Amino acid sequence: MRVLASDLTTYARVRNAALEGFARDGVAGTSIRDVAKAAEVSPGLVQHHFSNKAALIEAVNDYVIDIATNAFSRPPDNDSPADIQQQLGDRVTALVSEHPTALRYVARSAADGDETALELFDTFLTISRAQWQAVADQDLLRPDTDIAWAALHAVVINLGTILLTDAIDRHLPEPFFTPEQLQRWNTASSALFREGIYRTPSTPESDC
Repeated sequence: MRVLASDLTTYARVRNAALEGFARDGVAGTSIRDVAKAAEVSPGLVQHHFSNKAALIEAVNDYVIDIATNAFSRPPDNDSPADIQQQLGDRVTALVSEHPTALRYVARSAADGDETALELFDTFLTISRAQWQAVADQDLLRPDTDIAWAALHAVVINLGTILLTDAIDRHLPEPFFTPEQLQRWNTASSALFREGIYRTPSTPESDC
């Protein structure tokens, strides 16, 4: 169910307005006054909840980390590479569908070299690496798999896709964020990982 702006607490409205501004214009390009205008409150009320811009950035970052952590709070729970990758792909697709602004903020700000966003990138990478390590611990990946790069590829491909959706839309029959195109992306990305780094299940030799 979509949450209306009028249903949010003032704190959440201001935080969300800041997130929107950071994702669209960058952290440096978004002022307290800009956030207040977007949230339809006074600058003084913004500073009542967030003493300064640094506190506002911290609140936005905590919110984004909570979103990502909740999406991947548990490791995949299957022993089949195909099923595990499907679970991971579905979680990523749900995250992208439900929180595109949060991901765009991380992608844009990290690309800009913003220090706090780089820390967010590090958190995303830690989450990704934990997921891949859990799969590796089940002996389901190829023995030569580079876990560090598997994690980096997952984060970079997903954030990069969000960052470049305007360009990507030019090559799709309908916008990326439509359910059909999100599912198409899920299928293609899952196949890329599943067929590239997982062990090929051994097939018992036929009796002669």
